[in-house]
Amino acid sequence: MAQRSVLPEECHYSLDVNTANGYNAGQNKEEDDAQNNSAESRAQSAEFSLPPVDRGKDAWLFLAACYAIEAVTFGFGFSFGVLQDYYSSHEPFAGSGSIAAIGTTSTGIMYMGTPFVLTICRLYPRWARWSTLAGLFLASLSLLVCSFCNSADQLIGVQGVLFGIGGCVAYCPSTLYIDEWFSQRKGLAYGIVWSAAGVGGVIFPLILQALLDNLGFQTAMRVSAGILFACSAPLALFVKPRLPYLDNPHNVKKPFNMRFVASRRFLLHQTANVIEATGYFLPGIYLPTYAREIFGTSTFMSALTLMLVNISATVGLVIMGSMSDRFQVTTCMVISAVGASASVLVVWGLAESLPVLYVFCVLYGISAGSWASTWPGIMREVSQNGEIEGYGLVDPVMVQGHLCVGRGVGNVISGPLSSALISSGMLWQGRAMGSYGTRYGTLVLYTGLTALLSGMNILWKCLSLL
Repeated sequence: MAQRSVLPEECHYSLDVNTANGYNAGQNKEEDDAQNNSAESRAQSAEFSLPPVDRGKDAWLFLAACYAIEAVTFGFGFSFGVLQDYYSSHEPFAGSGSIAAIGTTSTGIMYMGTPFVLTICRLYPRWARWSTLAGLFLASLSLLVCSFCNSADQLIGVQGVLFGIGGCVAYCPSTLYIDEWFSQRKGLAYGIVWSAAGVGGVIFPLILQALLDNLGFQTAMRVSAGILFACSAPLALFVKPRLPYLDNPHNVKKPFNMRFVASRRFLLHQTANVIEATGYFLPGIYLPTYAREIFGTSTFMSALTLMLVNISATVGLVIMGSMSDRFQVTTCMVISAVGASASVLVVWGLAESLPVLYVFCVLYGISAGSWASTWPGIMREVSQNGEIEGYGLVDPVMVQGHLCVGRGVGNVISGPLSSALISSGMLWQGRAMGSYGTRYGTLVLYTGLTALLSGMNILWKCLSLL
């Protein structure tokens, strides 16, 4: 694949030879030509000294490091179910009504803090290079401090807020620099990185459960802190920008054009994004409990439902990421929406055996779990249409940051919403078939309908509203 041409402003090199070389209008034409040729030679030298885009050792090492960072930050956050079960049944946390808020606070901050951290990284690009290491240290420190907590409220502040901030600071540079390292394969790169959360969501529950069973809470959290930092900190050195930065304040990117947030195009995509998020997290909250209550499974067989969703989501994210490089974003959205809604409303809704429930977990993970990989298509659409639609030049990374906010809002809403849906589902119990006849009936219906509505942008596309 041919190397992408690097624009001078991307490299932060000033090619304005009139300013750089103290241009004098009285100089003769021969001197002007010599200066221009020298500037062109320097630009070409800078371009060819950079590592290639979309390929090469440096690009794939960078992507592997981003994968590991995503796995330990979001992967640990998605493993909270194991800790929630432990907190609920062990002193001094047992009986607290705020335990569930620990996990939603952590992942919510990681999502909703993204645009703020990205803005700071844009303002201070030299510091952004080291924020991954700083974030990992903060996240590991939060787990260490957790071992000294003796109430759920303390855990909300430490494991919820502190870990959330550390995780957000750690993974944001990955998002920032993918835009530099990948161009034609950008969707695939994002899909690969985001799929790491699913892998972490499979591995960390097993590790945490083993540590809690054998070492107890305090030692388990301290060992977890060491594992998290030791496994990810060395790789943080590979999370680095592709483009050099030189001390030239006139060439610093301006990341503060946020007018796109009020544009019709972004608002329609964000609406679908929030709707999808309010339903997407519900199965992850209740699937293990559902399997135990309805089918009488063991602890491991119940947890297997969540593991299947997470591991299948890694496959779906990579596939959808590749598709987003080739197809329109609305096409990708409707594929995810139809697959997710069918798996919920038909397979889970009518499931009457544990094997069928496992089939649902796989299908749901592949289809609904792939949703985030439609974001590169949204980023591309919003940034490319900025000038045409009147909201100016847009940094696509900031578009992704605001999409994270929408997903974070859906994540936070899904907690109290799930309790309300379970309560209303009691009216259906014993009056319908499959899952609809359990107390989870309304939750299943809501999850399926929101999944279907997430593909509604295909209609706006047909009506020329997008």
